Amino acid sequence: STVFNYADSVTYQSGAVVSKTIVKRDSGNITVFAFGKGQGLSEHSAPFDAVVQIIDGSAIIYIDKKPYEVNKGQTIIMPANVPHSVHSKTDFKMLLTMIK
Repeated sequence: STVFNYADSVTYQSGAVVSKTIVKRDSGNITVFAFGKGQGLSEHSAPFDAVVQIIDGSAIIYIDKKPYEVNKGQTIIMPANVPHSVHSKTDFKMLLTMIK
């Protein structure tokens, strides 16, 4: 039981994607990511639903090739088994909750 700020748990690194796993359980994972401007994750799919909460900056998240602009304070659900990718418009941080 520790109080902390997700946004402060990872720092930006120019030209890189930084991640920190907060919770890792059989039932799911919670990971914080920091993306440098112009960085991203290539298209992939996962066998579980994933919830993305933007905690700083903005990004374009493609779900089944459809772009969604997401900004600080917004959330988007990436459905299981649907291809998705992430592209940073600015430096941005996100909280990824994977539900198994």
